[in-house]
Amino acid sequence: MSLRLGDTVPDFTQDSSEGTINFHDWAGNSWVILFSHPADYTPVCTTELGLVAKLKPEFEKRNVKCIALSVDDANSHRGWIGDINETQGCSVNYPILADGDKKVSELYDMIHPNSATGNTLTVRSVFIIDPNKKLRLSITYPASTGRNFDELLRVIDSLQLTDNYSVATPGNWTDGGDCVVVPSIPTEEARQKFPKGVTEVKPYLRMTPQPNK
Repeated sequence: MSLRLGDTVPDFTQDSSEGTINFHDWAGNSWVILFSHPADYTPVCTTELGLVAKLKPEFEKRNVKCIALSVDDANSHRGWIGDINETQGCSVNYPILADGDKKVSELYDMIHPNSATGNTLTVRSVFIIDPNKKLRLSITYPASTGRNFDELLRVIDSLQLTDNYSVATPGNWTDGGDCVVVPSIPTEEARQKFPKGVTEVKPYLRMTPQPNK
């Protein structure tokens, strides 16, 4: 059965480039980005893993841990990491799961046997998981399109903001932008709740400056 938003993500124990990972224990009280790759030594994924390594300070500011996955073994991962560090000018600083038995791939529905390419290796999926081990976002990318990790940071900013304040974030929102007052709050109550001001565009569309800025 495929995972749906709000589901508790499955726990697992699996080998990785950094040794055995007990997933829920490893995640602890952090947010997690879990992202999969069809195989080691693939070009688009090489650029992605380098980018994630370079973005580690941004992830740490948001209490996010990153973990990758491929069906190749841990020794292969360690060799690939050497290539990633060399070609991308980085130091890979997070684990890559070695999912040779496809246990994690199947738990997270990462294998699409009817894909256009006809292969049954892990598709290029990404999952954002909160500290309660709940799935908050999932996206599957085609093999030809590199993932946008700036977008994943933006989503985490939105999730962390909206978890703590009675707002939602509009299309193309970025940190610091105006927010939408959630519909469940009446306008007069919203004006009390958001002292920076509430602009009523329509009765159902009220905007307010980002509350935590």
